[in-house]
Amino acid sequence: MDIPHVQLIRQTAQQPTVAEVAGEVRNQWLTSKTARRIKPGMKVAVGCGSRGIKNYLTIAKATIDALKELGAEPFVVSAMGSHGGATPAGQRELLASYDIDEAHLGVPVLTDMDAVVIGTNTVGQPVYWDKNALAADAVVTVSRVKPHTDFRGNFESGILKMLVIGFGKRHGADQVHSFGPRGLRDMIPAAGRVILEKTPFIGGLAILENAKEETAKLEVVDRDDLWDREPELLIQARGLLGRMPFKALDVLIIGECGKNYSGAGMDPNVVGRMLIEASPEVETNDPRVTRIGVLDVSPESHGNATGIGIADLTTNRALTGIDQGAFRMNNLTARSLWRSKLPIGFETDREVIESCLDTCWQPDIPNAKLALIPNTLEVVEVWASAPLVAEVRDLPHIEVVGGPRPLPFDATGNLLQEALFPHSVRGRRNGAAH
Repeated sequence: MDIPHVQLIRQTAQQPTVAEVAGEVRNQWLTSKTARRIKPGMKVAVGCGSRGIKNYLTIAKATIDALKELGAEPFVVSAMGSHGGATPAGQRELLASYDIDEAHLGVPVLTDMDAVVIGTNTVGQPVYWDKNALAADAVVTVSRVKPHTDFRGNFESGILKMLVIGFGKRHGADQVHSFGPRGLRDMIPAAGRVILEKTPFIGGLAILENAKEETAKLEVVDRDDLWDREPELLIQARGLLGRMPFKALDVLIIGECGKNYSGAGMDPNVVGRMLIEASPEVETNDPRVTRIGVLDVSPESHGNATGIGIADLTTNRALTGIDQGAFRMNNLTARSLWRSKLPIGFETDREVIESCLDTCWQPDIPNAKLALIPNTLEVVEVWASAPLVAEVRDLPHIEVVGGPRPLPFDATGNLLQEALFPHSVRGRRNGAAH
């Protein structure tokens, strides 16, 4: 098959960016209402999760330094529900992969999975909370606020979700997810009210990222302001979410899926597929994609290929690289099983791409609407076939870079992803950006 040539499209809209991240983190903590709650000698637990937050180490270290400046004795508590196989060692390894460890932070990092019941929510369900955090004099969080992949509500991914599911450990995550999407929407606030009443949580650092995966906003939200302020920050985060500039695609090829890119592996907000059991697809989702292929699972996912089933086709290496323990634990706890059904596997990337084109219901292959992205977090740059380029060429904030070119494959038929996206996570990981 002659795969259509592609051309680079760059989205050039200006994005808000925090110029000096460490300084702004310090300023947010020291000038916050929450700072007045901290007294010298207090042991303060800092909740950190498993997401691939930009400047994560810088933000976590500046938070710890600010707490020390206030006279506190901070330590880190893993707040990531069932991730890392729901084991202390697995969660420690996940945090360490982001340099969230004793060596880089200079404070203890506790990843115990012990949680205790602190009360009952209005739905009649127990509320679980991390034992180490509960024993602290105060608890703060480092939390990215962004649209969730499974549901819509006033509180999606953010501070409250970390308090309920992250600090709830495996039992808390299991209990909330057992109700499906409505559980996430309704149970997070219900459990959150118990947590604010029964625990030493005092405030959280909200992190917003722009479409270029840069730190766009940092704000400490005090416990008293959480109910009003986090929904406002979620609206801001939704406006910053990176999206592709297309209404419909015949084929979308994604270089890597992974938990560092999205809790769903591939963000449904970006690819236009929700795949939630017993729930209809949202007809207004953009883009509408006929066929999706994913080529790899990121090494940062540690074998947890959650969400790989959002794609239709993949490679055998992606399938064989799945750690069944971590994969099953995360998905059985989350209970969104459709998204992790295993796609059909092929030996090479070329076979995946050709099979996507062959089955996309567009028999005129030269006119297929084909796009390639490195992952669903980094979509400022997209390689696209001629019909898509023609659709968006005259849109504001769209730059068409260079001319059409064939996809670059190596001698074994695998795509040279670093050549297409040298500044992506994968490109930086493998030194292509240099």
